[in-house]
Amino acid sequence: MENRPDPNKILAEHFPKRRDDGRGRLKIFFGYAAGVGKTYAMLEAARDDLEAGIDVAAGYIEPHERPETLALMDGMELLTPRFLEYRGIRLREFDLDAALIRKPEILLVDELAHTNPEGFRHSKRYQDIQELLEAGVNVYTTVNVQHLESLHDIVASITHIRVKERIPDRVFDLADQVELIDIEPEELMKRLEAGKIYRKAQAGRAMENFFTLEKLTALREIALRRTADRVNRAVSKERGTGGKEYYTAEHILVCVSSAPSNEKVIRTAARMADAFHGDLTAIVVKTEGMEEMSGRLKNVLENNIALAKQFGANAITVYGDDIAQQIAGYARRSGVSKIVIGRTVRKRRMFYLKQTLIDRLIKAVPNMDIYVIPDSSAVADDRKKPVVPPLTGGRRKRAQRWLQAAGILAGAAAFLVLLYNFFFVEPRYSFYSYAAVYPFTFAIMAVCAVITGSMAARLKKQAEISEEESGQMQALMNISHRLKQAGNDAEKLEILGIQASELLRCPVIIYQAVSGGGGLKKIGIYPPDRDQLCRGKLCGNEGDSAEMFEKSDETAVAEWVCKNKHKAGKTTDTLPGAQARYMPVAGTGKVYGVVGIDLRNKGSIEPNDKNILNIMISETVSALKTD
Repeated sequence: MENRPDPNKILAEHFPKRRDDGRGRLKIFFGYAAGVGKTYAMLEAARDDLEAGIDVAAGYIEPHERPETLALMDGMELLTPRFLEYRGIRLREFDLDAALIRKPEILLVDELAHTNPEGFRHSKRYQDIQELLEAGVNVYTTVNVQHLESLHDIVASITHIRVKERIPDRVFDLADQVELIDIEPEELMKRLEAGKIYRKAQAGRAMENFFTLEKLTALREIALRRTADRVNRAVSKERGTGGKEYYTAEHILVCVSSAPSNEKVIRTAARMADAFHGDLTAIVVKTEGMEEMSGRLKNVLENNIALAKQFGANAITVYGDDIAQQIAGYARRSGVSKIVIGRTVRKRRMFYLKQTLIDRLIKAVPNMDIYVIPDSSAVADDRKKPVVPPLTGGRRKRAQRWLQAAGILAGAAAFLVLLYNFFFVEPRYSFYSYAAVYPFTFAIMAVCAVITGSMAARLKKQAEISEEESGQMQALMNISHRLKQAGNDAEKLEILGIQASELLRCPVIIYQAVSGGGGLKKIGIYPPDRDQLCRGKLCGNEGDSAEMFEKSDETAVAEWVCKNKHKAGKTTDTLPGAQARYMPVAGTGKVYGVVGIDLRNKGSIEPNDKNILNIMISETVSALKTD
């Protein structure tokens, strides 16, 4: 017993600084390919902890069927996995609830980037681990370089494989410790040939495709660089806390669209913002034609916005049909230093005189750095696709709408011309005309009528946009003014519910957190129309929202949000099967309540509305703190 290692000393070596907030610590065993020894190194570290008397349990270990790895698991506590049937196959998955009940000092959870099956609380395993950390459990886990989101395009260009299971870079960067498991590529290929990574048949296919010396060397270099970048950021942060703060004026603006290739543009911008230690903003220009966008393209746009937010970007929406001017205007107003935009590489057609978006943007901000990320994959497809794409979905609707508008304007112009001819052209009060100039006069009047009508339609659209922006600013002014007049916490939360429902134009429920861990108390449900407000229920056509919010599945999501201080529900990756989106009203160390938003009819929240809602919640939290 005298030679037994000190558990506290072992923990201090693995996690150098103790946390004061009770949150668990995360250690990642990082590699550049399968078979480098990540799981083996993790189990070795766990055995050292066990011998030191630390409470260690294995939550999930990938069954690699490697004798050396399996030997390290002998005598180690293995939590019972969660089994489920999927297409006739029995799947073995990590059981998060069992781990939270067991709550060891250190828990081993292999495969950080794993995607959970449908029906699990979280869609990704890294979210399971984040919940464990919030509960105070220290976690060991493993991940490969190809699973980092920002490196997806670079790795795909090397391996020619698109990895679907990826994690946000912030999970990697915020880990308390990252241990790089590195071996020479030649040694890794020997392991593969010896059958220590895959079976013989699988090993042969792997050596033909992924496991080549050239590819493994490139992946190793990327892993080494990424680990070094993380160390450099940690050193810079330490210097900042020592009184030498780091200031930067770099502000990267990335243009987000519904193009599938836009993911590459976003990842490139995120790497630039990370390299320059700058801010990242994602801008969406909403044009009139986007209203008729197909459901598939809307989903792509939402996914691209979510990807940008994953990198910590602030997503904003601007409105206008001149995309270049909208981007340039925001860039000038917001102090942007660099713009990152995508471009599909296509051959210019003969006699094509119209300036491209890139050309107009360069002209609008000549003194700003603009980085154009080409989509080289579109070159090969250009030969296959027709020059004029078929009018399907939203394109057909827009064409029909313009044809209808042109017909109406042409009819109005013709009517005006006839009236002019009848009353003002000799002979009057007849439709005859003798002068040769009259047909030209009539044509000019018709063109003027069409142009005037088009300008009037644009002015109407701009008025609608201005009204929407004015409504957002008015909502912020209203909540700030009303919170100052509120008497108690319940009234302040009620004001948040009323203002949120008016902003989002959908029903909102407000819960107040009961002190002492007593769960949630419903304050009220608020429809967009304040005249329909009823305590505890909704009136009129909104009545079914009250029934939906009363369902046990929905209230369980709200309680989870209150407990974990993290958003969940529809349009999120946590409990996405819910019919509403739930957000915590929380400050540092305290939860005041939960906001629930009925999104059954709305589908999603616009980026600008989401930003305004977050500001409203922050204003409410500040008001609640003053009590």
